[in-house]
Amino acid sequence: MLDSLLGRAELKARIEELEEEKRHLERRLDAESDRRAEAVTARQEAEERVNRLEDRIADLEGRLDAERDDREVSLAPRGTDDLRGDRLDEVLARLRSLSTESEGALTAMVDPTEPRDDGGNAARRSPDSAASSDHDPATDAVADALGDRAAILDDVAPALVCVDDAGLVSVALAPPLAPDPFVEWGDSFRLDPDWFRPPDGLSVALVRSDLFAVGRYDGGSLVDVETVETDVKGRHSKGGFSQARFERRREEQVADHLDDCRAVLDARDPDRLVLLGERTVLDDLDREAVARAAVDASGDPEAALADAADSFFTTRLTLL
Repeated sequence: MLDSLLGRAELKARIEELEEEKRHLERRLDAESDRRAEAVTARQEAEERVNRLEDRIADLEGRLDAERDDREVSLAPRGTDDLRGDRLDEVLARLRSLSTESEGALTAMVDPTEPRDDGGNAARRSPDSAASSDHDPATDAVADALGDRAAILDDVAPALVCVDDAGLVSVALAPPLAPDPFVEWGDSFRLDPDWFRPPDGLSVALVRSDLFAVGRYDGGSLVDVETVETDVKGRHSKGGFSQARFERRREEQVADHLDDCRAVLDARDPDRLVLLGERTVLDDLDREAVARAAVDASGDPEAALADAADSFFTTRLTLL
């Protein structure tokens, strides 16, 4: 009664309400703390699992890289060599000497992509070449014969592949005047001399922006060599012509030089011609050729022509 009179009853009731609210908040806080502790634990467990998975992934990637490296090493060519002259004749003779039972020797010209020189022209093609088809049966035959090691040809094709059924011979050759793709099983390898050596009557021309030389093969040597040299401006010196005028003048000189080269070829009218020289002027000469290739040959015209021809008629040998 005294509490009622003094207004204490209401205060006590309010205190009890606040105490109850306080206990409720404390229970929520405890529950929230528990949830946070569980969340931290779950997060730590997840982080540990992520770390384990990352370690596992790194281990698997390492093993995969090691296997890839081992495979790349195992698929590397056993050796390579550039063949010319007597060494070329010796290697070809050894390959021709192999004799097997019927269909024991595979010869295949593998050319999965039409070979192009740096100027975008078909390169190293025989004069009687037909257009290659999208499907290359030679590639399939070589893949069957070589298995995984056929992948080596990705870096050396177009190539003439020689493989025997016993696995004693497994090589790829890059003949200068390569034939169209073909595949042939026989009792020996098919190696046409005209694919590797310049046949009599074949003309070879070296064309540069300031130099031209053309000769004809007879008995393995270049004969009847004819040359054209033109004084073409090589660089723009300070003063005098402007750069644009200099470039126009130089282009006119190069055009006149190429006109002289065409006149020489028109007069000679070669049946079969190999064009070698600077990539920038090979197309501008606009002559039909059995093969075109960009080469780096400098010096006097006749010496440069001989050097360019020697470089072109070099056969790359790859041991598969």
